[in-house]
Amino acid sequence: MFPGEDKKGEGQPVKSSGATEGGETGPGSGQSKSQQQGKGGKQQKSGKKQQKKQKQKQQQQQQQPQQQQQQQQQKAGAQPSGGKVDKQVSGKDEKPATPGGEVSEQPQKTKAELKAERRAVQEAQRAAKAQKQAEAGIKHKTSTDGTNRMKVAHDLQADDEKVQKKVAKKLARQQVPQRTTPQKKVGLFSHLHQYEKDVSLTQEISFGGSGSTPIHPAVIKLGVQYAKGIICGSNARCVALLLAFKKLIADYVTPPQKELCRDLDAKIKPNISFLTQCRPLSVSMGNAIKYLKLQITHTPPNMAEDEAKKNLIQSIDKFIQERIILAGVAISESYARTKINDGDVILTYACSSLVLKILKDAHNAGKKFRVVVVDSRPKFEGRECLRRLVKEGIRCSYVLISAISYVIKEVSKVFLGAHALLANGYVKSRVGSSMVAMMAQASNVPVLVCCETYKFCDRVQTDSFVSNELSDPDDLVPLDRESPDVLSDWRDVNSLHLLNLVYDVTPPHFVSMVITEVGKIPCTSVPVVLRVQNPEQ
Repeated sequence: MFPGEDKKGEGQPVKSSGATEGGETGPGSGQSKSQQQGKGGKQQKSGKKQQKKQKQKQQQQQQQPQQQQQQQQQKAGAQPSGGKVDKQVSGKDEKPATPGGEVSEQPQKTKAELKAERRAVQEAQRAAKAQKQAEAGIKHKTSTDGTNRMKVAHDLQADDEKVQKKVAKKLARQQVPQRTTPQKKVGLFSHLHQYEKDVSLTQEISFGGSGSTPIHPAVIKLGVQYAKGIICGSNARCVALLLAFKKLIADYVTPPQKELCRDLDAKIKPNISFLTQCRPLSVSMGNAIKYLKLQITHTPPNMAEDEAKKNLIQSIDKFIQERIILAGVAISESYARTKINDGDVILTYACSSLVLKILKDAHNAGKKFRVVVVDSRPKFEGRECLRRLVKEGIRCSYVLISAISYVIKEVSKVFLGAHALLANGYVKSRVGSSMVAMMAQASNVPVLVCCETYKFCDRVQTDSFVSNELSDPDDLVPLDRESPDVLSDWRDVNSLHLLNLVYDVTPPHFVSMVITEVGKIPCTSVPVVLRVQNPEQ
């Protein structure tokens, strides 16, 4: 070789594996023996590496069919479990190296195959974890079969401290006063809130300044009326709620850089929370709030504020007129009046505004009948019903619920109002309605329930224990006698608890017919009416 040719040969691989370590150099190269030996060694090593890479590629191409067969057998026969599978997979992914640093000749897996193996391992680990939790009795949102469990409303978990702490934080964030904890409750109903007369609800509310309450004055007034029982009855409470929200919408001003459809919905939430602290929302109120929120969210963002507020107020008036007032007129004049004949003795319980309207319209139409008003403690709502019927000139009798078994023999029909109609056909109404319906069914007297369709509810309930309203137990104490009340010091007696339930549920086999504005239907048709009225659900 001539001087200068060794530099060109440095970058070329050595083809012969039997070359000497130093290689041959031409005379007069000017390089020392040691330098020549180092260059020759580097060339030899680089040539060996390339040869090994070529051999590995050939072996991988030959072993690919065998690899695929082994993977199929592993997937079919082996079921990974727990943390042991992680070690096996990680051992397969990492190629073990020899002490000299050379990689062992093991088949390589594609990215898709490795990803599939990791996914199988993760699913096996999740299944094992869920099984351990199920064996230990740990509650979780999603069960092992993938079905979602129903969440329990926070107002039905009054005995759960964690849930109540979350509710307290939410009320504090909304600047809504919280009701004080009741002193004594019946153990069977400890999961329900007991609504006693509480003055502290409005003591901490301030108007004006930086710490002013976000609750509208009309809503505060309405909440106090709810708590004191001044406004009662499903229709009256719903109408009063919508009228208060009309004032709230009229006084609302959209802040800068915000949209009415989003900000107004957020402004209504603390007002609803305050009303819930005063008294639980009725089913009719809940349906009206859903309707109002739907109208707010469907308001176009580019609509002018005055026009949007005007449309919302008109939608509230439309709901009151069509779903409550005109629905009552249709029930009375089109359907219920035809069920009242001359000489009938009609029994009614408590005071339902819709039943009162039906009886008045039938009397004004010239029907001759008599009414038996059944009443019970502690509210004695039947007295107001009796007063209004006598004022219209209708013949009436008045008895307490304890005497119903004596008067049911002369009754020809029973007319009852309803707080709500549930999806399974049960009727939720004033406590005592179920007893009246049971006595009528035992005496073969038809029971007609009069109810507007906006009170229909998709909730299912078969008893009065899971969901109900606990009113103030002190209402049971006064007996209207000259002697002092024997229960005046009931809170001091450890073994004595008072229970004042507001509603009960009546099974559908006690009810002969439900009269609504859409016609006379059985109790079991509630889901059909809900599906027709709300097709998007």
